[in-house]
Amino acid sequence: MAHGLESLVLRHTHRIPSPKGSAGEGATAARQFDATLASVGFKLSAELLARLSALSGAAVVHTAKRTLRTVQEMVGDHVRHNAYFIDFPANVPDTEEFWMRCVARALGDDTSRGRVLKHLAHGVLDLLSLPAYGRYQHTYEEMLAAQDELIASAGDRVTVLHLGRDLDDEVTDLYLALAGSTTPLGEEHLRDLQVLAEACALGPQPESIPVRENRAVVNAARLAVGADPLLDTVVDVLRLACALSGGDVTLQEPTRFRGFPRPVRRILLAGLDALVEANPAKLADVHPHREPFKRLGERLHPHEYPQWPHAADVFAVARGEKEARSFDSRVEQLLGESDVVGAAHLLRAAPGKLFRALDRLLRAAVSQEERDAVVAAAVQAAPEVSGRVVLSVREHFQNRERDSGRSRLFVNRRGRGWVAPDARPPVPAAARERLIGALDAEMRRRLPAPGRLLLDPDVLDVALPLSGKATAAGLGVLPRGSLSAVDGERLRFFVYWKQDRRRTDYDLSALLLRSDYSTDSWLSYTSLRAVGGRHSGDVTEAPDGASEFIDLSLGRVRSTFIVPQVNVYAGEGFDETEESFFGFMVRDGEQKGRPFEPRTVRMKSELRGVGRVALPLAFRQEDDGRWSARWLHLYLRGVASANRVEENQVSVSKAVRALVEREYLTVRYLAGLLSGGATAVELWDGGAVPDEPVTYIGLERPEGLAAGSRVITLENLRDLIPD
Repeated sequence: MAHGLESLVLRHTHRIPSPKGSAGEGATAARQFDATLASVGFKLSAELLARLSALSGAAVVHTAKRTLRTVQEMVGDHVRHNAYFIDFPANVPDTEEFWMRCVARALGDDTSRGRVLKHLAHGVLDLLSLPAYGRYQHTYEEMLAAQDELIASAGDRVTVLHLGRDLDDEVTDLYLALAGSTTPLGEEHLRDLQVLAEACALGPQPESIPVRENRAVVNAARLAVGADPLLDTVVDVLRLACALSGGDVTLQEPTRFRGFPRPVRRILLAGLDALVEANPAKLADVHPHREPFKRLGERLHPHEYPQWPHAADVFAVARGEKEARSFDSRVEQLLGESDVVGAAHLLRAAPGKLFRALDRLLRAAVSQEERDAVVAAAVQAAPEVSGRVVLSVREHFQNRERDSGRSRLFVNRRGRGWVAPDARPPVPAAARERLIGALDAEMRRRLPAPGRLLLDPDVLDVALPLSGKATAAGLGVLPRGSLSAVDGERLRFFVYWKQDRRRTDYDLSALLLRSDYSTDSWLSYTSLRAVGGRHSGDVTEAPDGASEFIDLSLGRVRSTFIVPQVNVYAGEGFDETEESFFGFMVRDGEQKGRPFEPRTVRMKSELRGVGRVALPLAFRQEDDGRWSARWLHLYLRGVASANRVEENQVSVSKAVRALVEREYLTVRYLAGLLSGGATAVELWDGGAVPDEPVTYIGLERPEGLAAGSRVITLENLRDLIPD
């Protein structure tokens, strides 16, 4: 268990909990550990190296083994990345030449000749019937022997690992940070919170848990140690029941409720009863979740507990036997009567709902008086709305100036994206500007005084993580909409997957688009060579894991966009495989090496979304020839099988355009609010850091920050979002 918690802390914070062991002469072992880390793109901070050097060699080796296992997983080096073409990217054949070579080998094979001739007689070339196609023709060791050694480059990635506090302190801090997060967590972080909550249920707890699914996970852990759950609404009880059943606490997917022990049934029913008795209006919260409440009632047997009649009312409402008029229905009635002012006044009782309805209210208003009333209600309610919602609404209205007539991109909690025409009438400009000004003032009021603020310029165009679901778990991953520079001469994408129960074929492709988002060309298993790029070859099954690569010389690309994608051609979806992830590497000039070199990896993200086409990010060439990455984190629905870049180029182009042309709130926006006040904002040039405590915001933590400094990096970027 301790190793699991150490690994979790390392992944989230890039800190190694203070190593334990007897004192000794561990300097040699520590330097060897540091050198081994360098091979996968990591290094020890000076403070951590000194700490390890003061321990015995055995203690250093113990820490090294645990750490190396974790960092290899972080960067994707824990698996064997073989390539179909043994000396990729050299000697990749033309597609037709390669296929004919496979046909010739099949015709020379007695076991396959008849089958292949039968297909060819009908004018069909079935690639899967060719023994040499889609399956590795060499071992991993043979591939390594055919590759040159990687020559280190100054441009290789170096991720610094820092010295942490004792494990218990690190675990507690991480638990409090995740449980008390003001933004929803992604699926992997929610699973991590579950592990932490079980370890920390009897320890310090966050002052508040604003995100409901986080609360459900914490409540399940509290129940396990005999503590009372934290319940505010009847839906909190429903989420808790989902957590106890191993289901979806976000309520996006149906949960099959388990049979609950009698003590648990009592706790859930007593919680429901107390909530409704204190405020009968909470029964209205049942309506959006009637079906899961009905299924839960079948497991809780409320009729067996007459002492809790208000709990029985919850299930009576779910079954339609008892009326509980919802708040939303009252709002709809007022809007149906064209009473915009009345609707805005009613919504003041639910500030979050008011903010989510602002666009509709302003469009429905027909007079200046009504628009003024809506804006006034929003200004009054703003202090009661969560910072995440305030920022989301601010970003929404920032884009409403130019949304009319354009396409809208919708993305659900699982990353599934789709594009639809925007048929909404515009929001009156004056009202929109007044509202934006008021929201900026509210955010400026909430932002804490950071003291001396030190900013890494590379973080300025990182989108604010208004939801953990707008990103993916992994290394070097930025939130959806972020923009980051790409330095280097060669770009290499990779995908790895390992099937679980059935044959699974993923296809790595890259779509190249012109400035108007029309297709220029592509690289895929049907186009192994194009625009100076090379595809590593199609692998069509992965019982032991499989990898595909695309290598591009950026200097030879004339297209405006490069859009890597992973298509599910056959078999299991991204959320069904045993493991699947995507990433990209950057290499300088003729830097050789294996197809996969961990220290050249700039990003590695898990592929676990719903959809059959994954779009992790897009690369854009600017007018001056420089390249940047725009982070997408999208999954398109695709079709059940045989997804190919040739078939989905239109839908991919629409999705990329909708996202690229949207304006996201970034760290630059918050820095602008801070610089407008009394805070002094300094841009860090990568040199020495101040010798006094600072608030540092950057992609990675620099060495040498003074004690007492507040550090915000990619791992805890959500902390920028105020309550």
